[in-house]
Amino acid sequence: MKRNKLKTVFVGLTMTLLMSACASDGASTKESSTAKSTESSVEATSAASAQEYTDPSELKDEYDVVIVGAGGAGMAAALSAKDAGMNPVILEKMPIAGGNTLKSSGGMNASETKFQKEQGIEDSNQLFFDDTLKGGKGTNDQDLLHYLVDNSSDAIDWLDSMGITLDNISFSGGASVKRIHRPHDGAAVGTYLVDGLVRNVHEKEIPLFVNVDVKKINEKDGQVTGVTAEIDGKEKTISGKAVVVTTGGYGSNKEMIEEYRPDLKGYVSTNSEGSTGDGIKMIESLGGAVVDMDQIQVHPTVVQKTGMLISETVRGEGSILVNQQGERFYNELETRDNVSAAITALPEHYAYLVFDSALAERAKQVDFYKEQGVVIEGETIEELAGKIDVDAKTLESTLTTWNKAVKDQSDTAFKRETAMDYDLTKGPFYAIQIAPGIHHTMGGVKINTDTQVEKEDGSTIKGLYAAGEVTGGIHGQNRIGGNAVADIIIFGRQAGAQSAKFASEVK
Repeated sequence: MKRNKLKTVFVGLTMTLLMSACASDGASTKESSTAKSTESSVEATSAASAQEYTDPSELKDEYDVVIVGAGGAGMAAALSAKDAGMNPVILEKMPIAGGNTLKSSGGMNASETKFQKEQGIEDSNQLFFDDTLKGGKGTNDQDLLHYLVDNSSDAIDWLDSMGITLDNISFSGGASVKRIHRPHDGAAVGTYLVDGLVRNVHEKEIPLFVNVDVKKINEKDGQVTGVTAEIDGKEKTISGKAVVVTTGGYGSNKEMIEEYRPDLKGYVSTNSEGSTGDGIKMIESLGGAVVDMDQIQVHPTVVQKTGMLISETVRGEGSILVNQQGERFYNELETRDNVSAAITALPEHYAYLVFDSALAERAKQVDFYKEQGVVIEGETIEELAGKIDVDAKTLESTLTTWNKAVKDQSDTAFKRETAMDYDLTKGPFYAIQIAPGIHHTMGGVKINTDTQVEKEDGSTIKGLYAAGEVTGGIHGQNRIGGNAVADIIIFGRQAGAQSAKFASEVK
């Protein structure tokens, strides 16, 4: 096969907006490609100073599988379809690949993995299932949830086979055991994952086009036939035997947020500007059903001025939350919805993450937060207290009580049972002011375990598949931290395999 001609897009050496949100008023779906290129050019990492994409002139009229969206789910689907012998193509409306996956800073949940076993961590698929069902308040689609947990270990192995190794394991909110898998050095998972997936997409010669805005999924006689897209200001029809939609959620679409959750109007968002619900709308126009659209997750630790998400890893490695009086007020490792509610209930409606230099060494994301100027530092607890206008004696007492709880492995105040491996005793000490922000839209397109898109009556739209945040039902009323990456990889792989199977049978 002739190797695709590639166009290199230099996107800089900054992470300035990588973990920060778009403007809280979202992004218009009618922006020009030029505007998108300008606004998103900084969404990159030092590890990916340049990404290569297929030259627009190489876009063909027909492929076996057309994949809409180049986030983690889309690239996983493409790799899976390619492995099944198909000729897939990836179409991305933004100027760079990655989407919300780029912004993921925590890790990927998985159970019964080889890395857990190597590290003596006892876990089971059933425990993973139970934790997630509890976190989702019992409302998760249990068939989808069983598929997620039962295929999580294999997904970790699949990534590892491609040089994407997630063997650094820690706690996340709502998890009974260490289950969230991160890169070996504990760095943010998103950029590492996207870099690895893009590398493998290139190695397998899968065409990946950016600045291609898919406007419509085409259908004939109840079966999809491809898509209509806008590229360089011109409309083009691309035929496909199957279509996979992996366009993400709607966390940056203010109109959709206000429609389904008017109470969240004005909340800052941590989402990529491309998360505007396009795929959901296109699938709905074909009669596809949606579920849980009012279930929008608010993340508890977001810097309000910029929308920068502070990774759950910081709490998972042992930090505490204190109010403006310098006191702990809740179990930091409770589920995100409960922690968010506890912060919102404070008179000041914000809190501080407090941690020490030993934790900063374990959680590499802190280096980035320091660079962005959101970390407040004090050589001593007293100095830190002065800088955040908290009573020094109260904060010292809070830390003393917490450190004793760690030593005794008993948090009598708030019944925290996880992420109590390390005390907070090594100066300098740090604080980050945070409050809740819109993070994940758990509602979306209804799918079955084969990732087929379903209609209201349970029938499927032939040849149409969906995976990732564009779908709904998996997370119920609250997503557990670490399950988004599991979702995109596990169901992305499934969408690629199932769409390839369907395409191979189309005459």
